[in-house]
Amino acid sequence: MDNKGKLIIFSAPSGSGKSTIVQYLMKEHPELNLAFSVSCTSRAPRGTEKNGVEYFFLTPEEFKAKIANDEFLEYEEVYEDRFYGTLKSQVVNQTEKGENVVFDVDVKGGCNIKNFYGDKALSVFIQPPSIEELRRRLVGRATDAPEVIEQRLAKAGYELTFAPKFDYVVVNDDLEKAEQETLKLVEEFLAK
Repeated sequence: MDNKGKLIIFSAPSGSGKSTIVQYLMKEHPELNLAFSVSCTSRAPRGTEKNGVEYFFLTPEEFKAKIANDEFLEYEEVYEDRFYGTLKSQVVNQTEKGENVVFDVDVKGGCNIKNFYGDKALSVFIQPPSIEELRRRLVGRATDAPEVIEQRLAKAGYELTFAPKFDYVVVNDDLEKAEQETLKLVEEFLAK
């Protein structure tokens, strides 16, 4: 058994509770030795963000050069010259240190990472109980305008079609149960 780290991928539609579940694993279970993959972005640092902590900050030109060199595991251009991505070298650095690297990514990124690493990665899709419940949660957050909520729900419908491509689907209708279920999946994967 080598002591190199493994990879755990989480994807989900917005509002399904993915970030809450990931935070629970990272805060409540230090024995899992989980660490977020530090992504790159071409946007400027915000507030107290430091290079190499929240993100690696690159210029759009630097980002494009790395894309051309095939240095990214996954990336997306959110809008023109605004990129986000995960460097292969960064994942290697973290797993070499024995960290189990957590990816909190969109469904396409999740599928790309899984395809790249195969059995070395565990992919978990956090699914809302229903689109209706998702609507209720997004409205309840009161952070988005109605048209933004409708856009997110339309996107969620599309994202749900990716669920079968993941190793496991955890339905988050009861947060505590979903956290326990996810914890068990991660523990079993790390014990392999």
